[in-house]
Amino acid sequence: MPSLIPGYEYDIFISYRQKDNKHDGWVTEFVDNLKGELESTFKEEISVYFDINPHDGLLETHDVDESLKEKLKCLVFIPIISRTYCDPKSFAWEHEFRTFVEQASRDQFGLKIKLPNGNVASRVLPIRIYDLDNNDIKLCESVLDTVLRGIEFIYKEPGVNRPLKPDDDEKINLNKTKYRNQINKAANAIRDVITALENTEHKPEIVTKDVFKPASTPPKTGKTKIIAGSLILLALIVLGFFLIPKLLKSEVDPEITIAVLLFNNYSGDPSQDYLSNGLTNEIIGHLYKIKSFDRVVPIESVLPFMGTDKKLSRIADELKVNYIVSGNYNATGDTVRLIAYLIDPRKDKILWQNGYDQPYKRIITIPADIVVQVADRLKTNLTNLEKQNIERIPTTSQEAYKLIQQAYNLLNTSTYKSFDQLYDLSLKAIELDPGYADAYAMAGNMLIGKGSLLGSEDVAMQTVIWDAVKLWDKALELNQNNASAHWGLATFNDFIKWDYIKAEEEFLKAIELSPNDQVIMWVYSQFLQRRNRHEDALAYCVKAERNPTRIDILSLVLSGKKDEAHKNLTTYLQSRGEPVNHWSAEYYLWLEDYEAAKSIFEVALQRKNQSMLIPKFQACLALAYYKTNDHKKAQAIIDQLIEKSDISLAGSPKFYTGWYYSGIGEIDTAFYWLEKAYRNRCPEIPWLKVDPVFKNLRNDDRYWDLYERTGHKAYDDYRAGLNPKNQHRK
Repeated sequence: MPSLIPGYEYDIFISYRQKDNKHDGWVTEFVDNLKGELESTFKEEISVYFDINPHDGLLETHDVDESLKEKLKCLVFIPIISRTYCDPKSFAWEHEFRTFVEQASRDQFGLKIKLPNGNVASRVLPIRIYDLDNNDIKLCESVLDTVLRGIEFIYKEPGVNRPLKPDDDEKINLNKTKYRNQINKAANAIRDVITALENTEHKPEIVTKDVFKPASTPPKTGKTKIIAGSLILLALIVLGFFLIPKLLKSEVDPEITIAVLLFNNYSGDPSQDYLSNGLTNEIIGHLYKIKSFDRVVPIESVLPFMGTDKKLSRIADELKVNYIVSGNYNATGDTVRLIAYLIDPRKDKILWQNGYDQPYKRIITIPADIVVQVADRLKTNLTNLEKQNIERIPTTSQEAYKLIQQAYNLLNTSTYKSFDQLYDLSLKAIELDPGYADAYAMAGNMLIGKGSLLGSEDVAMQTVIWDAVKLWDKALELNQNNASAHWGLATFNDFIKWDYIKAEEEFLKAIELSPNDQVIMWVYSQFLQRRNRHEDALAYCVKAERNPTRIDILSLVLSGKKDEAHKNLTTYLQSRGEPVNHWSAEYYLWLEDYEAAKSIFEVALQRKNQSMLIPKFQACLALAYYKTNDHKKAQAIIDQLIEKSDISLAGSPKFYTGWYYSGIGEIDTAFYWLEKAYRNRCPEIPWLKVDPVFKNLRNDDRYWDLYERTGHKAYDDYRAGLNPKNQHRK
């Protein structure tokens, strides 16, 4: 039976060593079970190539059977990865595994494909039946050019390492995996890949002129020849007018997507890593300011490539960029030696390079010069304001600059002990240079980090925000184009002042100044979600390259499409593997699937997930318990939350107590606690508009009174003024 997609022989190709099937038929049994699962997973019949007698042992074979080459034209390749499979001299390894990877890398889809949920999957789905040693793992990864992942069918006990069998008890298995569930995971992974391939726009097939030849061609007269020639000439002119510029653009002016790899520290002193990383961070920050760049990869995405020996073309593929900036850095004494490159990774061509051999104090100016030179080489439309913002010297203090670079390095690598540490570094930089706008902005942002919405450091946002506002105001006094400070003021107006009109102005100003900053776009998408502007939120979420599941599910729930939301959530969790995340449990609360929410929250508790100590998730667990008729446990949690509300504002315990009582339908008690939350300026109040739990309150005038006092109605009226069709409720 042919593949679901024309041009391919099979949907799935199973590759294995005969040794792994000869003794107990493990592979045959796996294939039979997988086929059965595929029948209940796909509406269409899926074709599977499985040779019961593979060409095992042909150690010196160089001529592969042409029919096998055709059979390898499949959508998904499944190697049964065992100790014996990892053998470069075997037929399966050389002429199936390696050949498929090379073949798929060149076909119309490529080896890696983007799933509908935004994740990336490989068309190679390894089925691992043994734990491998490091050499075998590296061998597999050298072919795949990525980390070896897949579905594990491994049974472990002390001293035991063998393939998982259908009758194995998952309670005894140290891996805690059940054969039936692993078969299901494999089928779901195959479905995700094939669905993505079916929805991918195919490259156009080459069509021969015979396709357009009529069954009988009437003889042409001289007149018809002239007319036909004229029409052809006209068609060519029209096609040339529209297509030639596009073709030239695709060759000469590709999309400007760029990544900056961490500069190599060649000083031999690891203590200078933060300066090398700081250069990278500064360059990325300046690139963010250029609107005509289509995409700039954030530093957290390039950190995994630190010290890698992967080819730049592979890195570019993984990061989905057309250009890469890289370089080397060395500081000896009072001198900085640095060389930077702009590279076209797929052509392996250096487009620009420059060396810097300058006094150390000049290091502050180097990132800006690199960015301006790169922008010029790529012929971007660099505006005067952008150039001015890039070339602005942030500080004249070398020591202050070092401190801020240390702070960014700790933040980017998540090696800071607390936000206090980063805040202190910022204050020291301000002491050294009271005119350092970036230091004020960072100090304000670190205060907000301490007083996060979730109260993770047991500091309430309300207690630190006013000091942060002073710092952001000072940053803007020194530099009115400081995007970070505008972002901070957007946070203040959103969560504390509840002036959503002003908050949006500040968000948009920050994005105007730093249009490629994915963090700012991500935070703005959350702002839009709380305003019930889900399409806009989704657009900015996609720009920020973040998973849109949260926005998508809430949007569907609010529009009454719970079945679709549930389906999307199931697909999302399956793609992640093990769905024991407290955020996914909240999604189940939105869907009113309280048993599922409770189950996931309890697993998080067992794993001592610190987030379960936060008021938000304590209230979520209490609601899940109440809705599953465990009222005693629910009340015990709420009693603790009420006690916490008497001693701390961190994490908004008053708000979440009101949230819980709204969820269980005790309306008067809910308003009692929400009024307390209002008086305490709880920063969770902005969720009053869209959180599904508050639907119990919306027929009560007290809800709409609170809605108006917390800025929601003013924003609705503002939006209605922009678009008269956009009217708020009541």
